Amino acid sequence: MAGGITIRPAERREAAELAILVDIAAQGFASWLWYGAVQHGVTDTAFERGRNKLREEPGPGNWRDALVAEVDDEVAGLSVGYAIGPDVSKVVAGHPVLEPLLALQRQIVGHWFIESLGVYRHQRGRGIGRALLAKEFKRAGSAPVSLITESHNDRAQALYRASGFGEAARVEAVRLFEESKKHDWVLLTRKVA
Repeated sequence: MAGGITIRPAERREAAELAILVDIAAQGFASWLWYGAVQHGVTDTAFERGRNKLREEPGPGNWRDALVAEVDDEVAGLSVGYAIGPDVSKVVAGHPVLEPLLALQRQIVGHWFIESLGVYRHQRGRGIGRALLAKEFKRAGSAPVSLITESHNDRAQALYRASGFGEAARVEAVRLFEESKKHDWVLLTRKVA
């Protein structure tokens, strides 16, 4: 425990709360993607799809890859990280909005990838994000660490740059809706010290 923050592996039974935090990390992008399952009659809500994805689906990005930050016995944040292997070149984007993200991931084979880092708004400013990053750096071992964020997410970029990340690449994002804010996806990498 550092500064009242406990970081521990996530548990399968926490998948619903993990889904909320993944969506916070993605600023609503995850629930937008998950809503496709509702439109196809697979689930009743986007968050049911997110819970199921984090709880049951094999592959990277499920509960096994998540760390949970607790403050005062309350879940306050999470990170989801895993190694990017050569199989990323075979992944097919299930939706056009995912293709730019996959293009960036294909550039970081061999890196530890932080897919999500999210903290509840009322818990921010307490060092939770930094504590989660520190644990992800340990999990990465000797591998470089990379993540992708939105170009307009200044708060997140400030945290990442203060933690040693630098911009490695960027690509224009596909808009979710006509009125969506135009932005780029930014690949940030932290070299091994």
